Amino acid sequence: MDIRIGILNTARELSFESSQTAAEVEKTVAAALSSGATHFSLTDSKGSVFIVPTASFGYLELGADQARRVGFVA
Repeated sequence: MDIRIGILNTARELSFESSQTAAEVEKTVAAALSSGATHFSLTDSKGSVFIVPTASFGYLELGADQARRVGFVA
């Protein structure tokens, strides 16, 4: 799944692919925001961990659940 996270006061966004489902990612972010946590973390498909401070969290965009196709499809 493609994940894009917007950070306040920055022109760039975090963009990575994760093996987590959309429901899992949404649950993690919503739990952090509703509980008043200072940060939340997500793991990409390569094992890298992204820690995002909730104070500067702007938006979350979840892409398609299926992998991209490479090459020509007949």
